[in-house]
Amino acid sequence: MSHHIIEAQDLHYSYPDGTHVIKGVSFRITHGESVAIVGANGAGKSTLLLHLNGYLRPTQGTLRIGDYPLTKRNLKSVRRTVGMVFQEPDDQLFMPTVFDDVAFGPLNLGLPLTEVEERVINALETVGMPHLRDKPPYKLSGGEKRSAAIAAVLSMSPDILVMDEPTSDLDPRARRRLIELLKTFEHTKIIATHDLDMAVDICERTIVIYEGRITADGSTLELLQDETLLERSGLEKPLGMQSCPVCESNEKKVIKDGLHSTGRRR
Repeated sequence: MSHHIIEAQDLHYSYPDGTHVIKGVSFRITHGESVAIVGANGAGKSTLLLHLNGYLRPTQGTLRIGDYPLTKRNLKSVRRTVGMVFQEPDDQLFMPTVFDDVAFGPLNLGLPLTEVEERVINALETVGMPHLRDKPPYKLSGGEKRSAAIAAVLSMSPDILVMDEPTSDLDPRARRRLIELLKTFEHTKIIATHDLDMAVDICERTIVIYEGRITADGSTLELLQDETLLERSGLEKPLGMQSCPVCESNEKKVIKDGLHSTGRRR
């Protein structure tokens, strides 16, 4: 299934002002992988993601998306393969109603109206918001906007789902709902995130980026327990992997009290 594959070779990108953001990045992501891209602010995560849907094109190196090299000529095919959910849902929601936003992509594919409506209904049901189909996007909560943006991408039936900071600004319940939703997406997922606990929940593989370069690529559980790597990359252990100071204090107190009660310490 080559149409699910993303492969970068010696990828570089500099902004017009000369800032060199991506510096020789190479990786290969295959069908069905769930990959987290993590790094400190300014590491280059969002810039890298914008290449995966052709919004940016490398200044050096090559990028292959599915069956197509990333070129101006192939942008339409690339964007049908890769569904991109931006960090800010407002960047994707611009139509009068949620239904219109979710229908926008399929309509632009020239699909029959009956198929467009079916796709919209299925996408809204998948994200749990069919009851909001007629609501203006600007009246949605932050979590609802995020779900609507995901539905707009799912309605395009992408082979590869790319998301930039999907849990930012979500309350705990909306975050958990999103994580459960992402677990149901069976194709390739690439998620740039500061939420390392979500990375542990969803992604078997993690790519660590620091100052535009890949510093590690491997098992999420192994990399996110490597305190030296995390410190060097401006990151910290996921909360779920950190020890609890209260628990440790209580444990030490229990041991101390036990020693006193047995008379082994005076």
